[in-house]
Amino acid sequence: MASQVLVAANRGPLSYALAADGTLSARRGGGGLVSGLSAALAQQPEALWICAALSDADREAVRRGVAEPGVRMLDIDPTVYDDAYNGIANSVLWFTHHHLYDIPREPVFDAEFRRRWESYAAYNRAFAEALAEEAAEGACVLVQDYHLALVPGALRELRPDLRIGHFTHTPWAAWEFMALLPADIRSQLVWGMLGADRLGFHTAEWAANFINGANLDDARGIAMASFPRDGQNGVRHRRMAADGSGYGEKRFTAVTRYPLGVDGDELRALAHRPEVDDKLAALRAEVGGLKTIVRVDRTELSKNILRGLLAYRELLTVHPEWRGRVVHLASAYPSRQDLKVYRDYTESVRELAAEINEEFGTADWQPVLVSVQDDFARSLAAYRLADVALVNPVRDGMNLVAKEIPVVSEAGCVLVLSTGAGAYGELREEALTVNPYDVSETAEALHAALSMPAAERAERTKRLAAAATALPPSQWFTTQLTDLRA
Repeated sequence: MASQVLVAANRGPLSYALAADGTLSARRGGGGLVSGLSAALAQQPEALWICAALSDADREAVRRGVAEPGVRMLDIDPTVYDDAYNGIANSVLWFTHHHLYDIPREPVFDAEFRRRWESYAAYNRAFAEALAEEAAEGACVLVQDYHLALVPGALRELRPDLRIGHFTHTPWAAWEFMALLPADIRSQLVWGMLGADRLGFHTAEWAANFINGANLDDARGIAMASFPRDGQNGVRHRRMAADGSGYGEKRFTAVTRYPLGVDGDELRALAHRPEVDDKLAALRAEVGGLKTIVRVDRTELSKNILRGLLAYRELLTVHPEWRGRVVHLASAYPSRQDLKVYRDYTESVRELAAEINEEFGTADWQPVLVSVQDDFARSLAAYRLADVALVNPVRDGMNLVAKEIPVVSEAGCVLVLSTGAGAYGELREEALTVNPYDVSETAEALHAALSMPAAERAERTKRLAAAATALPPSQWFTTQLTDLRA
């Protein structure tokens, strides 16, 4: 049966496990976005979530015809998938949008890059073809993230009747970084996005970066960053036919800010489960009543964990009165360990934490308690315990941790937030804000946060929590769907 509402994302709302006897079992996915999208789609008749089969068990489920209601997995060749996901999405697009390249050495766009780009295009075509096959006449399709940037354009060619939206959960690169990409690749990327009727970003800055960067003139078409139309910012554009016979119709793609928030009720319920209570009791015993500076991140290059640790070391150096009175709880989940640069970064985090403990630690005080295990229950326990939350990315699409900690902190916490976080625009009035590259400024902000009176800390936390829950995932999704239909 054709669907009226479709979501396309690399990761789906479930995954499969394969037992030794060959039995397949489905497990629901975790995370606020998956939960929010799942809840929103449950309210939509004939809704469908299309995703990639990520594991051997997922691919086996597809081959056996095993399916959960409302979900379709695509069995994409593992080599093509790895090229698209690791070779392009995570090694090129992620680095471009987060401005992470080590410019004297990277990027290098050679024949191997071109081969991987073809895989990325094939991966996107597979999604577009599946969406075209499953969508009812005039259906709404909401495509998620940089993994699927070419889908709107490919889908527009297959099904011009559809209403197509795309949301990018990362930043969008400033023009000087987009200009690093080969011209033809950059053109494919921009025109892939412009196949959508509406593009969404977390912040006005990321939306403006796209609009400004789309102002180009090349052999395949023209796009012009436009003045608002009917009160909406966006891009007016038309594209030349593949055979060069002339330009197609003029179109307008709206570009809108949708700042994703958190579901406060759900998050608080998760944070008070028995297993989290147990983790909290263990952390309290380990911390021993000292003040806590909490950070929870993946060991992702953009998260700026190393400079955060350097700032903590400078805090202990410049303000020795905090020695023996504070503990830094640093949860750094391993991320993308199949890429060497990420493995090296994770090891650097471990090494720097060990150096700080060796330099300042005593027989009865360990300054840094670092965890590199993916332990969501422990993270929620740390949220509840936090006196100070340190969120200092160099560049982030949103950074929901900045919104989650104030919602569940029990005694109230001070948020030290960098200007590089997508959440900066919403939370800066109540946070202590810092330049992510300025270690000394961050150290002083940590000192001010630890010194803040309890009453002021509680008031700031209350206002942070209100801002953080303004647009929870379910409402975030339905707002986009309503705008797309309009």
